[in-house]
Amino acid sequence: MAGEITLSQNPGETLKKWRKIFNITQTELSNYLDMSPSVISDYESGRRRSPGIQIIRKIIEALIMIDEINGENVIRAYRSMLSDGGHFGQICCICEYDEPVMLSDFINRIDACMVCGCMNVHIYGYTIIDSLKAILELLPDQFHKMYGRSTTRALIFTGVTTGRSPMVAVRVSNLKPCAVVLQGIEPSQVDGVAKKIAELEHIPLLATTTPVEKLSLCLNQR
Repeated sequence: MAGEITLSQNPGETLKKWRKIFNITQTELSNYLDMSPSVISDYESGRRRSPGIQIIRKIIEALIMIDEINGENVIRAYRSMLSDGGHFGQICCICEYDEPVMLSDFINRIDACMVCGCMNVHIYGYTIIDSLKAILELLPDQFHKMYGRSTTRALIFTGVTTGRSPMVAVRVSNLKPCAVVLQGIEPSQVDGVAKKIAELEHIPLLATTTPVEKLSLCLNQR
């Protein structure tokens, strides 16, 4: 975490990404650090000079301590995610972006349609998941490992029929993606429960009929 923030070309944006992964507000973080929320906001927006390594260390320690106070949900999920490297064979494909991509651009690449949610978010990668194989072969505690290095990604579930099962899996997981894509169905075919879960979790929900074999090609274009 510290290395990613320090070496990032946009440390403020990376700092913001990790704060959101821990589901901690600027106010919560600033209160714990005994500083004004505007200071955190200035760091994240780039209005203030990039924080040095000592400040970054204090911010990371604060994120971890706040998460511990809240039940260690994020810490435990990441510990599980990193425990075996996340090797899933043919079940999923994990890709990381070097720079953030706007969800609106991501949507255009795969010719997707918004079912519900907001497009004004950045993603740092995506995971393509074979829905049927995941249901049949993945153990419950392996779901976390599909997030790769960061939860600020889109989870693309392929071969879905209604989208309910993938969204139920997202609902019960401690880690939440930035967006969910249901491949193989039109927006009108998305299950009502899937939509409701997306709204409750504040996760943009998309649908696309782009063939599976074209997804990676479309997503990696520059």
